Amino acid sequence: MTVEYDITAVGHAIVDVLAPSDDAFLTKHDLHKGAMTLIDSHRALSLSEAMAESEMASGGSAGNTISGAASFGAKCAYVGKVAHDAMGEFFARDLRKMGVEFRTPVLHDDPTPTGRCLINVTPDGQRTMATFLGAAALVSPQDLDEEIIRASQITYLEGYLFDTPSGRETFAKASQVARAAGRKTAITLSDGFVVNRWREDLLAFIDRHIDIVFANENELLALFQTDDFFKALRYLRSKTDLAFVTRSEEGSVVAKLDDTHIIKAAPCAKVVDTTGAGDSYAAGVLFGLTQGLHVTTCAELGSLAASEVIGHYGPRAQVSLKQLAMEKGLI
Repeated sequence: MTVEYDITAVGHAIVDVLAPSDDAFLTKHDLHKGAMTLIDSHRALSLSEAMAESEMASGGSAGNTISGAASFGAKCAYVGKVAHDAMGEFFARDLRKMGVEFRTPVLHDDPTPTGRCLINVTPDGQRTMATFLGAAALVSPQDLDEEIIRASQITYLEGYLFDTPSGRETFAKASQVARAAGRKTAITLSDGFVVNRWREDLLAFIDRHIDIVFANENELLALFQTDDFFKALRYLRSKTDLAFVTRSEEGSVVAKLDDTHIIKAAPCAKVVDTTGAGDSYAAGVLFGLTQGLHVTTCAELGSLAASEVIGHYGPRAQVSLKQLAMEKGLI
């Protein structure tokens, strides 16, 4: 089959609601700084009322990544579930505005609303997320457009979906369809708490279905239950063909079966909000891989995208990442 898409992402279709905050607010509302906490609809309502003035963007980890890849110039598609409500319409409109194909059937005959992630950003740039999954958690194998999966170079899976049985079933089907068509599969581990909850299942899934792994340092250490970064990296190299591990200001590491590359972090004048940093890094890497670039250049593209997004509020680039990469001589 002809390749029509560079990347198709499967993830939680969530509207991000971002607001400035401080540590006292996090303590008052029992929010674990820098982490993602799942909440119910009642807490989502009370927390949103308590937050400072906010802004919205179609989000979710994979949604951020696919939008970033589209900004680089990749042809992208997305699979995720929204409800037939105002937030669902906002999500779809915002994603399509980026040029991303979004065909997933809207949730009907169910009162569950579109998911949202309430993100409180402290002055040090850390983002603390309280997520009401809503309709996002109801994505199922039936929502996959197999034609799009088969026509995509890489199918990218958001680890947060591993928290639901239907999400794991969707991942398995997407991977099987992609690999049967000779395509690549990738997964991001998403969060250390996700890894701790599903460590054994994640390792087995990576063994069976995944070609490319994305993780940050904490997620990697949790996956292999060690405090030794390079020991964990060796374990990861034995599990997958290619991996990209971010280490905040220390940059990132590209790990292949027979090689390792250390990539410096791209400079950022001031860290304002780290929301979407890892997602943007994955966007740059995935774009580079689909263009046949060397893995170190792919990681440099990822670092460039991450440095842009942490310099302002919100999880999406505010400039053309393609233009920015061209200016830096990376593409």
